[in-house]
Amino acid sequence: MANSSAIPYTQNNVDVAIGEVIASGFTQPVQVTHAGDGTRRLFVVEQTGAIKIVQGGQVLATPFLDISAGITCCRERGLLGLAFHPDYERNGFLYVNYTRISDGATVVARYSVSSDPNRANPNSASTLLTVAQPYANHNGGQLLFGPDGYLYIGMGDGGSGGDPQGNGQDKNTLLGAMLRIDVDGGEPYTNPPDNPYVDAVGADEIWAIGLRNPWRFSFDRATGDLYIGDVGQGDWEEISYQAAGTPGGLNFGWRCREGAHTYTSSPPCDDPTYLAGLTDPIAEYPHTEGRSVTGGFVYRGTRYPALVGRYFFADYVEGKIWSMMKTGTSPDTWSKPELELDTALNISAFGEDEDGELYVVSYADGTIRRLADANAPDLDLTSYFPIILKGFTN
Repeated sequence: MANSSAIPYTQNNVDVAIGEVIASGFTQPVQVTHAGDGTRRLFVVEQTGAIKIVQGGQVLATPFLDISAGITCCRERGLLGLAFHPDYERNGFLYVNYTRISDGATVVARYSVSSDPNRANPNSASTLLTVAQPYANHNGGQLLFGPDGYLYIGMGDGGSGGDPQGNGQDKNTLLGAMLRIDVDGGEPYTNPPDNPYVDAVGADEIWAIGLRNPWRFSFDRATGDLYIGDVGQGDWEEISYQAAGTPGGLNFGWRCREGAHTYTSSPPCDDPTYLAGLTDPIAEYPHTEGRSVTGGFVYRGTRYPALVGRYFFADYVEGKIWSMMKTGTSPDTWSKPELELDTALNISAFGEDEDGELYVVSYADGTIRRLADANAPDLDLTSYFPIILKGFTN
C-alpha cells in the first residue's frame, strides 16, 4: 500500500474518502458482501465466475466457489450476484445469479457450504429459477434477502434498447421486474401470498414492475426501506424507492418514463389514468452528469457517525459518488443529492460488512475500498492508496 494521501472532494458538510484499499487483485469484481455468520469475512464476486474471500485483511488463495465453466461472460453477462441465507450459520445455503453458458439465460441457483467453511460445495447446485434472456444486456443480477426473509431478485427488461418487447410494463413476464420468492416455503421455492399478482392476473413471483435494469439495489438495515439504482436509457439515471411495510405492486415507470420524464406514449403509456399509477424516482441525474447508475446503501455503521443515515450511490462511467438523506416521513422526503467524490474509478457496486460499514467495488483496477469520513479522528490518510480525483491534484 503506497504512502500517499487521498484528497476528499468537499461539497457541503461531509467529506468522504475511498482511498483505503482493503483488498486488491480481483478480476472484474461486481459485488462485495458478507455471510452474516460472525466471521467478519468479506466475499467478493468476480464477474468471470469466482467468489473470493477476504479474511483478516488477506485474499484467500482458493476461491470460495468457482462456476466459471458454466457461465457466459462478460459485458453485462457473467456471475452477477450473491446472497447468503439469513440463517446461513445454521443451514449453509448461499444463492447466486448468473447467465448460463448455453444460451445466456438468467439462472438463480442455491449452493451449500462444504465441511470447509471457506469452500462451498461445487456439486451442491440446485436451480431455483431460470429466465430466458432475449438479448445479451440488461440482465439485472442483484440478489438480496429482505427484512421479511424473502429473496428479492432484480431483473432487467431483457435488453436491446428502448425495451422493444415492452417487458417493463408487462406483469406477465419476469423481465423488467423485482421478484420476491420464499426459498423456505417449498422446493425449489414458493411465492409469498402477499405478492401482488398471486391469485390475480400477472406472474406470481413479481413484487414490482417498470424497471429497466436494476443493476444494484439495497435495503436500509435500520428501516427496511428499499432503494433501487435503475440504469437509464439515453437521458436519465434514477434511484427508485419503496418504503418498508408498504404493499407490492408498485410500477416504477419504465418504459412509459425514463426517470420522471416521458419516454414513450405507446400503449399503455398513452392513458392518463394508467400514468397516474406510476411511481417516480426519489432522485435522478441527466447524462451530462453520468451514464450508468450504481445503486448503493444507507450507511448504518458506527465507525463514522457523520455518515449515518446517508444513502450513497455512484455512476459507473464517470466515477462520481453522491449522497442523500431521508428528511421526513408521511410523506417520505429526501435531501437533494450532494456530490461527494468525483473519481476516475469504474464503481460497479457498494457493499456492507457485518457491522454496516460500507465498501466501494472498483471494477477496472480490481480493488475493494473502504468508504470513510475523511474528517474522522481515527482516519490515517497517510496510509491510503492514492486515487485520482477529476479536477484535483495531489
